[in-house]
Formats: sequence, structure tokens, C-alpha cells
Amino acid sequence: MMPSFRGRPPYLMSEMIAAEPGLAERLVHRLTVDPVLDELAGAVREAVTAGRPVLTTGCGTSEHAAMGLALLLSEALDLPIGREIRSIPPLEMLGRPVADGILVAVSHEGGTHVTNEALREARAAGARTALITVGSGSPGAGLADLVVTTGEQDQSWAHTVGYLSPLLVGVVLAARLAGRRADALAIRAVLDVTDDPHAAAAVASALAGVDRLIVAGSGPDHVSARELALKIAEGARLPAAGLELEAVLHGHLAAATRWTGLVLVLTHADAGPGAAHLHQRAARVLRAAKALGVPAAAILAEPLAGEIAADDTPAGRIVTPRTERVGGATGSLLGAAVALQLLAERLARARGTNPDTLGREDAAQAAAHA
Repeated sequence: MMPSFRGRPPYLMSEMIAAEPGLAERLVHRLTVDPVLDELAGAVREAVTAGRPVLTTGCGTSEHAAMGLALLLSEALDLPIGREIRSIPPLEMLGRPVADGILVAVSHEGGTHVTNEALREARAAGARTALITVGSGSPGAGLADLVVTTGEQDQSWAHTVGYLSPLLVGVVLAARLAGRRADALAIRAVLDVTDDPHAAAAVASALAGVDRLIVAGSGPDHVSARELALKIAEGARLPAAGLELEAVLHGHLAAATRWTGLVLVLTHADAGPGAAHLHQRAARVLRAAKALGVPAAAILAEPLAGEIAADDTPAGRIVTPRTERVGGATGSLLGAAVALQLLAERLARARGTNPDTLGREDAAQAAAHA
């Protein structure tokens, strides 16, 4: 059923974003004592120890949450390259389903056909199946051996709660695998202080007149970049592509003009052998955009904001907080989540579109969806 139509803000998406800090605290507390999550953690650990595959999957926003889930679990288990938990699109699994190990699917309402078919085929082939979803009564829930419920339904079709909730499942599950407890209050604090619309509104105003957007990030930030690009396409009806940071420098800028916008996502602030290379490449992408007259903006973690010159982001920046209590991939994914959602929602406002319906009040869009 289509969300109730609102001709002006606040939209349902606006209300969902505002509700997320409180939702996060409630959900983390509940998941911490969820026996199904305990069972899933044990199954994941057992599969990894035995060398069996652990895969995640989903479509659209749920695909991006599944990608984030894979990163969170791989980090928690300290898995090396080549043995990491991977996210595979469900369509790729049809015809060659995982026959051993575990498939963890993400589907907010549990009704996505191709995700459910991937669950069905994996279970028939002998794999164990799990689903992260809002409730236990969906078709997908009937195809999963383990069902982790998030409990709070997204009211907008531009899923925001539907993105954050499975990420929080991943955060709690990763904490369990790492032998620690997820900090519900610290997670709420990160989301609370990110929930400031002013910077997002300024960036949206600067980018509202472009013809298309390139959104770039690497690692966890690539997940956030893809989700932001999807939200902008859905909500603001503006063509957008979420690209891996380095890929931007390999051909994509050949089609860029001053009517192309760029948003850099750089929130993975943890030091490491690749950090210097990542920051250098990010700076190079912004310099290339400047040379082309492309208006560039950024979502930056607070420790990194000083490394990017202000005049390299003429369309503005959103600075997300970091805390030692919420670090690693968790800090990057959660720190960027509300920021990217606010940017997409404010861009919809600036362009005069209702983000809740994905444009399906238009007959052609409704027919295309059908």
C-alpha cells in the first residue's frame, strides 16, 4: 500500500529519520538479549571455523545493509582478505545457490521475490538460512531457519529505518562475535548528534540544480555512497551513481561537467596501512572535480575534516562525530547513515519532490513498478 501522500514537509521520511536515535537504543537493548541472535552468532562462528561460506544478500536498500553486515562481521572476526564474509546479489545465487554454510538475507518487509527465491534455493541445496526483517509473518520468514526481527516498520518507501535497523543487527551480532557488548547509549549519541539538518540543507541547496550526481567512497564508505545514491534517485528524482572512490578517477569524470555534482563520503577514520593512500586518493578526486568546475560536497568524519581543504568542497560538507566507544566499520556506517538520509531528504525538499512514494503517484512510474 502506498504511503499516505503529503504535499509538503515534514514527510514520512523526515519523521522516520527523526525517530532513528531512539529506535536504535531500543533495538540494540532488545537484540542484546535476543536468543535468535545468539543462535545466529554461534552458527556464523561455527561455519567460519569449519571453513564454510557465510554470505549475505538483499536488494536495493537491503543490499546495502547486507553489504554493511558482511563488513561488520568480517571485522569482528578479523578475517583476512580472501576469507572475508561476502555479500552477493540474490539474482547471482539463483541457479548456483550456496550449498553449504550460511546465507543471511536482509529484507525489511520479507516480501522481495528474488531474495526469497535465493533463500529457498539455498535451503533446498543444504545451506542454513537466516533472515533479518521487520516481523516474523512475512513470506521470507517462512523460508529462513533463523529469523531476527527488528520490530519497527518503516512508514516511507524511501527506507531509512529499513536501512538502519539491519545495520544495528549487524552491529550487535558483530559485538557478540568479538566477545563484547554493543553500547546502546553510545550508538544513540552518535545518531543524535548527527541528526542536524542545517549542514544537509546547505549542501542540498548547492546541489539542487545539477543534472546528476556522483557519490564516491571506499570500504564502509562505499556502502554509504551506494545507499546515498539510491536515496537521491528515489527521493529527489535525481540520477545518481554510487562509485568506489578509485573508480571515479578511471573514466567516469570524462562525462562530468559543471552540471554534474559530486559527494565524497570519507568517514573511515581508523589508522591503518592503507589510510594514507585512501586520504590521498580522496583529495585527488576533489581536485579533479575542481578542475572540471564540478560542485563537490563531502560527508566527513570529524577527525578527517581537517585533512580536506574547505575550498575543495565548495558545495559544503557534513561533519559526522566519532567516538572511541563506536569505532571501526560500526562508527563509519552508523555515523554516515543519518547524514546521508538527511542529505537525500533535504535534496528532495530543495527539488520539490515527495521522497516517500518513489514517484509512484505518477502513472508511468506506477506502471514501471508493476
